[in-house]
Amino acid sequence: MNPFRGILFKLGSVTVFVVMASLIKATSGDIPPGQAVFFRSLFAIPVIFAWLAVSGEMEGGIRVQSPMGHVWRGLIGTLGMGLGFAGLGLLPFPEVKAIGYTAPLLTVIFAAMFLGETVRIFRLGAVALGMIGVLIVLSPRLTGFADGTADSAATLGAMLILMSATCAALAQVFIRKLVQTERTSAIVFWFSVTATCLSLLTIPFGWVMPTLAQAGTLILVGLLGGVGQIFLTSAYRYSDASVIAPFDYSSMLMAIAIGYVFFDEVPTGIMLGGASLIILAGVLIIWRERQLGLERDRQRKVMTPQG
Repeated sequence: MNPFRGILFKLGSVTVFVVMASLIKATSGDIPPGQAVFFRSLFAIPVIFAWLAVSGEMEGGIRVQSPMGHVWRGLIGTLGMGLGFAGLGLLPFPEVKAIGYTAPLLTVIFAAMFLGETVRIFRLGAVALGMIGVLIVLSPRLTGFADGTADSAATLGAMLILMSATCAALAQVFIRKLVQTERTSAIVFWFSVTATCLSLLTIPFGWVMPTLAQAGTLILVGLLGGVGQIFLTSAYRYSDASVIAPFDYSSMLMAIAIGYVFFDEVPTGIMLGGASLIILAGVLIIWRERQLGLERDRQRKVMTPQG
């Protein structure tokens, strides 16, 4: 365990994924979401292969015990990725990030529903607080219909990002089941393979021939996706999840900076206020998870016979 190294890897992964998302946003006006998913997934595979080869895990790193578990994780994860890529082109970057933070909150609910995890009043309260934040972020998109000022494209984008976050939360539930029998490298690799194959089903909906610059950008998106996934996996190898998870929220600062500099987007006070509540709720849930983990460790020590 090396918490400092874990934090560095986590910040590296957050940075890489934010840059990747900004490149997708930059091409979203010309490249369909399904085609972007194809490039993001296909060109991540060589990076993952190289990582497995260097780490000496090539032989057993992609072996699976639960093939259907990977299929279901792939289906829901690919859907979420496609919805997210579609929403990126319709909504300001910081707002995309704010609504995307809904995923950890929904994971708590779905884990209770589908995995039987016990969720007590503290975490339920944190989830409720976060959902209030989500409603605040969404309010300008929804109330605009009443006075005729709604931007229909942005409203659609907000709904797409919210559905993407829901899919991401469901994918986390599948991953929690998969990690009981599968290696992380296998989960990462087979998701990329599944997403690549599924994205081909969107060809009839209007793929385009990208320019040389667009193709280069999309290939870079895939390579960055692979690198980001490796950084993320390495972060959890060196540090506890409760230590590094809060650094996810640094992506908001990066999204605000990139949105302002490259996309001429200025976050509103309403969006920042709602995002603050969502982030606070997420941090509270992470803190509570850490406390529960420490409590379980103490109980195990008490129950372990001392020789």
